[in-house]
Amino acid sequence: MTGDILTFTLLSLSSLFIIINPLSSTLLYVSLTSTLDHEEKMRIAKEAARYALAILLIFALFGGMILQLFGISLEAFRIAGGILLFVIGMEMVYAKTSRSKMTATEKYEGIDAEDVSVMPLAIPMIAGPGGITTSIVLMNEATGIGLLAYGIVLVSIILTIGVTYYMMRNADYIVKRIGQREFRAVNRLMGMMLIAIAVQFVIIGLKAAFPTLAGA
Repeated sequence: MTGDILTFTLLSLSSLFIIINPLSSTLLYVSLTSTLDHEEKMRIAKEAARYALAILLIFALFGGMILQLFGISLEAFRIAGGILLFVIGMEMVYAKTSRSKMTATEKYEGIDAEDVSVMPLAIPMIAGPGGITTSIVLMNEATGIGLLAYGIVLVSIILTIGVTYYMMRNADYIVKRIGQREFRAVNRLMGMMLIAIAVQFVIIGLKAAFPTLAGA
């Protein structure tokens, strides 16, 4: 039981951290707030983190009921989520901007917007389709482990958003220390890990949807 909890904790933290990608969100935050003063930058960082946290927690807690409302099985959502994460991971490996998280149009519209904290920072950059999908899938995985696993997912979401908020607050210092070459190297490594997690999601979903595969 202890081993299952430890494995699930590592899975929750790693998958959420990789898909939300605080470093990528921080670099976008820098580009969107380059013309603002310090106080306004801090306000945007706080608001973006708060909205993103609320969105992920809501979908983590009530995502299962939302799926039932639309007649979508958890197995189907797990497989679809795995495919989405796989696509995002491939884009990270090949150093492309993930259109699954935010399109170019949303990015450039955000530059001209008066307040970028909600759109495009909180949605869809931080709490995008990948983060929402991962939160729902992890909460479903927690069902077979126990009550503690639900808390682990929620804490993992809070910690990941907390790291993102901290990095945005210290964005000027981070950008000075991290060049484009280092960012691409880290991004590709995280992309490989995300692909592995995505494949695992699909395997588990297929086994749950087709029990004969598990027996084989």
